[in-house]
Amino acid sequence: MALDMKEATAVTAIADLLYDFLPGSGNPRTAFPLAAMEAGVGEFWQPGSKLPSLVQLLSATLEHRRNRFCPLITAIVRQSMTWRRGRNDPLNREEVEQLNELLRGVSFRIPDLTDDSFLSMLPRRHPEPPSSGAGKPRVARLTALSQQLIDVSTMAPQPRGYAFEKFLHALFDAYDLAPRGSFRLANEQIDGSFSLEGETYLVEAKWQNGYTGVADLDAFSAKVTRNARWARGLFISQTGFSPGGLTAFGRGPTSIICMDGLDLHDILSRQLSLSEVLARKARRAVETGGPFVRVRDLF
Repeated sequence: MALDMKEATAVTAIADLLYDFLPGSGNPRTAFPLAAMEAGVGEFWQPGSKLPSLVQLLSATLEHRRNRFCPLITAIVRQSMTWRRGRNDPLNREEVEQLNELLRGVSFRIPDLTDDSFLSMLPRRHPEPPSSGAGKPRVARLTALSQQLIDVSTMAPQPRGYAFEKFLHALFDAYDLAPRGSFRLANEQIDGSFSLEGETYLVEAKWQNGYTGVADLDAFSAKVTRNARWARGLFISQTGFSPGGLTAFGRGPTSIICMDGLDLHDILSRQLSLSEVLARKARRAVETGGPFVRVRDLF
C-alpha cells in the first residue's frame, strides 16, 4: 500500500536522522544493507547514494513488508551501537529519543528503544557552546518541533501556509532569535522577521507543490532592498528551489539567503545551532555570490 503524505514525510525525517547511524557499504559487519538482510528485507536496499537508498529501504519496507519495519529499525540501532563505538562517536541517548519521536509519524513504538533502562545506558551528547549568542533548545523542544513540521505536512494547502509560518516562528523562538510574526510593511506582506548578531532578517515562507523559481526570489529580494539598507532576508521554501532559478537569481547582487525543507530536517534531526547555520549560509553567500547552499554541505 502506497504511503500517505504524513508517512512519506516521516520516512524522510527518519532517513535524515539515521543517515549517520551506519555506512551504506564497505563494512563487512555493520552497514545498512546488512541490517536490512538481518531484518529480512535485504532486497529493498538498492546500492547507490546513501540517503536515497535509505529512503527507498524504509519506504519499501513500510509499503510491502510492514511487519518487518520495527525489526529493521532495531537492527539498524543495534549495528549502529557497534559501528559508532568503533569510530569513537557512540550512539547517544538524544538520537534514540529523537528516533522514537519520529517513529510516531508512521504509527510505531518500539518497546526496546523506549525502555528506560536501555536509554539510561546510552551516553548523552556533550553540550556544545552556544554560537553567536544564541543557545540551542533542549532535545524535547526540538522533538516537538519535528513533530509540528510533520503535522503541518498533512494539512491542505491553504491552512498549511499559515501553519508553516507558525512553525517557523516557534523555531526562531526556540533558538532565541527574537522572532516577530507576519506583518505589513509599506503595503507589502512580510511573513515574519528575526534578529541575528545585530542584523534584522525579513522572512519569506513558501510551501507549494513545485520548486520556487527566480520570480519569487526576485520579488522577495525587492521587498528586502526597498526597506532599510541594513535589512537582510531569509527565503524558506519547503519544496526547494529550481536550479535554473538559483542560477539566474545569483547573477545579481542580493542580501538574502535561502533554506529548504531538507535543511530544516537536518537542523532538527542533527540538533544543530540555527544561528550557526544562518551565519555559515550568510558567509558562503558573500564568498560565492550564491544565495543557497545545503546545510549538509556546510557541516
